[in-house]
Amino acid sequence: MNDQTNTISIGELAKQFDVTARAIRFYEEQGLLHPVRKGTHRIYYAKDTVRLKLILRGKRLGFSLAEIKTLFALYDTDPNSTVQLETMLELTQQKRETLNQQLQDIQMLLAELDEVEARCKEELNELTQQSGDSSHA
Repeated sequence: MNDQTNTISIGELAKQFDVTARAIRFYEEQGLLHPVRKGTHRIYYAKDTVRLKLILRGKRLGFSLAEIKTLFALYDTDPNSTVQLETMLELTQQKRETLNQQLQDIQMLLAELDEVEARCKEELNELTQQSGDSSHA
């Protein structure tokens, strides 16, 4: 980042966060980032860097871009908003419930796989013993 003007190019921003410039442009199209334009160049400021970090963190936590945009809009309206915090808590609770359900589903599937695997091993052992018995006869 250039300390004199405190700006960063799209390429530098992409490299810093290990994303493509295309992804950054997509976030801009979705209204999540608002770079300043100088001709065909996009100029990003420190706030854009923070927003990109929040977008990527939100995605990693399972938030949709629409949900992230809603949180940004609430913050832009009032940075110390109770509504923003309440919305974040609500979204967090929903994500937690979804993840817990997915975890239960995965645990059930793993148990089923364990059963199938045990049955296959049993049958394989029986077949191996039968073929061993028949070769000794």
